[in-house]
Amino acid sequence: MIGILIISHDKLGESFAHCAAHILGEKPQQLIYQAISIQDKPDEVVAQAKELIKKLDQGDGVLVMTDILGATPSNIATQLIQAGKVECLAGMNLPMLVRALNYRHEPLSVVVAKALAGGKEGVMHILRGC
Repeated sequence: MIGILIISHDKLGESFAHCAAHILGEKPQQLIYQAISIQDKPDEVVAQAKELIKKLDQGDGVLVMTDILGATPSNIATQLIQAGKVECLAGMNLPMLVRALNYRHEPLSVVVAKALAGGKEGVMHILRGC
């Protein structure tokens, strides 16, 4: 099963994890969030994230999800990427996370593709009467 690490600003990752648990009806296994604050030192946070990845990876890989591309959480996540073993998606939303959790028994490359599609499909303009 693919491990999932959410690296986000403050408590956003925690909120995503709680919402996903509510939607799925149970607390997801191998899902950890790491809150980044303005006081954190990036080098220390990277070291902590590497330890979390070791904890999450049971041999199938880890998907790291971050909130905003180019912000501190995604800059930290880029230092964790190991092609085919640790992959990263930025711009996460709840549909992306739920899709990743639903497909996490698939290979990491499939989980990445499904999560990315879920995130994109979860954003739309809602018209009146729909």
